[in-house]
Amino acid sequence: MASSSNNNSVNMDPEVARRLFEEGAILVLLDVPQGTELGIDCKSWLVGPRFRGVKMIPPGLHFLHYCSVNSPSCGGEIGPKTGLFLTLKPREILLAKWDRKEEDLDFSDSKNEEEVNRIRGTLQELDPFLGPYPYEVMRKWVSLTDHINEELATNLQPLSGRVCAFSDVIPELQFRHTKDRAEQPRNDTACQSMREGLDRLPKMKQREGTELRFSVIPKKTYPPGASPAEITKCSMDLSYALETVLEKKYEKQPLDLLGELQFAFVCFLVGNVYEGFEHWKCLLALLCRSEEAMRKRKELYLGLITVLYHQLGEVPPDFFVDIVSQNNFLTSTLQDFFQFATGPGMDGTLRRKAEKFKTHLTKKFCWDFDADLDDCAPVVVELPEGVTVD
Repeated sequence: MASSSNNNSVNMDPEVARRLFEEGAILVLLDVPQGTELGIDCKSWLVGPRFRGVKMIPPGLHFLHYCSVNSPSCGGEIGPKTGLFLTLKPREILLAKWDRKEEDLDFSDSKNEEEVNRIRGTLQELDPFLGPYPYEVMRKWVSLTDHINEELATNLQPLSGRVCAFSDVIPELQFRHTKDRAEQPRNDTACQSMREGLDRLPKMKQREGTELRFSVIPKKTYPPGASPAEITKCSMDLSYALETVLEKKYEKQPLDLLGELQFAFVCFLVGNVYEGFEHWKCLLALLCRSEEAMRKRKELYLGLITVLYHQLGEVPPDFFVDIVSQNNFLTSTLQDFFQFATGPGMDGTLRRKAEKFKTHLTKKFCWDFDADLDDCAPVVVELPEGVTVD
């Protein structure tokens, strides 16, 4: 297979190569059309005519991703990316065949023990057609996913088992009957305004089973029956909302929230899923603006700094700038984090690690975290219906 990445291969230690050859997992991927963009973890290739799969894959979590391609006679366009998280065991063989109708990999043969054993018996003949796992990206991949375990990946992945760059959407109302269609706004007259045009468009929803199953971040950041003073406090310090998320999904393993943060980032970075980026931003804002939680959950926040250190090494410095306002989402979010993490009453280890991380980011990206600290700026909060301030 021809590499589509500019990264140069590294010389693998012979002992590592031998161990991976003996213990590594194998993905046998048959009938994948030539020209398909296919990758594993942080590397991708264009599939050549001899490609039959990937060998010497280190056991553990991986992300297989691919883009279907039209034949040259039909324009040769590359489709949106599809991916799936796999947890591979030592010497495991996963078998998939390309389904031309669905333009997807069908793994059903992996459940057929007889077929898998047949493939295992022909590995010597298959070997020249299997590309080796790109070991040079292994360290990076582990640093981006070390909090994601098999159970977490399964629980966050769509029920369909596929992470898709473009949402599979269908109309909320099917309009199967003439009467239903007759009640809808007419489309045979010119719109008088943008709003009218938008109102005429059918309301769409994601097809059931294709949605990423992220944690729901509460819109109300304060407890029921909160006083105006409590509402203001919970709008400035999001610890109540963070604890709500942790109690609902990660009460026994709070560090799994970092796994969800990593999962969302990988879905965006490798899978091209914009929803992953939006959720990553929401989770990060929640974590960085929870002062009380920082005092209670030192390990969670020490882990957060390490996760962010590796994630921010993968993006250009101007990536987070909002083109409209020129505000950098990340600097404003981390500004709050550093202000809290280095404040009074924080654990000394967390404070030192936060200060070191702040220095690193300032040096690497030339971000100024000390400018325009609007400590006295009012925080605008929405009060529940019926609640007034005396």
